[in-house]
Amino acid sequence: MRAPDDPPWDVYLTGTVFLDIVFTGLDCAPVRGTETWARGMGSSPGGVANMATALARLGLRTSLAAAFGDDHYGEYCWDALEHGEGIDLTPSRTVPHWHSPVTVSMAYEGERTMVSHGHEPPPEEPAPDCAPYARAAVASLVPGMRAHWIARAASSGTRIFADVGWDETGRWDLAGLADLEHCEAFLPNAEEAMRYTRTDCPRTAAHALTDHVPLAVVTLGAEGAYAVDARTGETAEVPAIAVEALDPTGAGDVFVAGFVTGTLAGWPLADRLAFAGLTAALSVQEFGGSLSAPGWAEIAAWWRRVQSLDAQDPAALRRYAFLEDLLRSLPEQRTAPWPLRRAVPTIGFRRSA
Repeated sequence: MRAPDDPPWDVYLTGTVFLDIVFTGLDCAPVRGTETWARGMGSSPGGVANMATALARLGLRTSLAAAFGDDHYGEYCWDALEHGEGIDLTPSRTVPHWHSPVTVSMAYEGERTMVSHGHEPPPEEPAPDCAPYARAAVASLVPGMRAHWIARAASSGTRIFADVGWDETGRWDLAGLADLEHCEAFLPNAEEAMRYTRTDCPRTAAHALTDHVPLAVVTLGAEGAYAVDARTGETAEVPAIAVEALDPTGAGDVFVAGFVTGTLAGWPLADRLAFAGLTAALSVQEFGGSLSAPGWAEIAAWWRRVQSLDAQDPAALRRYAFLEDLLRSLPEQRTAPWPLRRAVPTIGFRRSA
């Protein structure tokens, strides 16, 4: 849905890039005082790189502003994002003598436990106050703090999609999310939405959030997602796709990326929810937050596969029938077998000449 006079970038985002080291194949949580062996391991850029990669793999021209360490981890993450995924890193920078933040994630029982380490980049290395001109931007809101680039981007016509992390202060005060006034959409999970609105039902919370933002999307975990558009009065609810989750790292980021993609394409609200849930479901079947994000090849292969199942519910297929026309235009060489395992076990393999 790009127009000739559109900005050069579809989506802009900023944040912290981590090196993620993910252990999978754990039958249970590590036991204190013992050694636990994992059956699988992968490494990939993480943090804000999860969403940047998910956006880029869905065909959106993505620009990222982030600090990178000048160590091997930082070099690996920069190369993977710029050359591996085609993400614009012009607003990003390498910080001398600063080591890359690292997260170790252990996936078991459908959940994950993470241990992270890192330092704030030097104060002279802030994210740009003036974001590149883009059709949309994804912002992670922080209670009690404003990010000046959000207001400036919104005033230039950029559509802001916001998520939020856990409020460590325990106040859960919507007034503390000052930049919410500049956002088009807010996408918290059910627990966050209920705490911020002082309600005990995520759907009620979604309606309450539209007093503060035009479009509220609340993810419901295994139940799917629910959305309310205050401008049209439209509501939509889509159930989750049942999958066997290997690693849920980054699934929320992939969901947001799918929803942004559908919004910029002008799809109906229910289709946007269904597509976001599908991309998130495909991502949790592989390990690594960014490297598990699906592209159109995986989506096309999934659609062919579910249609071939004799026991498939026809009503469930109709919910995703909007994919048919989209995927018909894909060149055959882009529809690779699904699922694909992209993550590699370690960093530093020499490339063959």
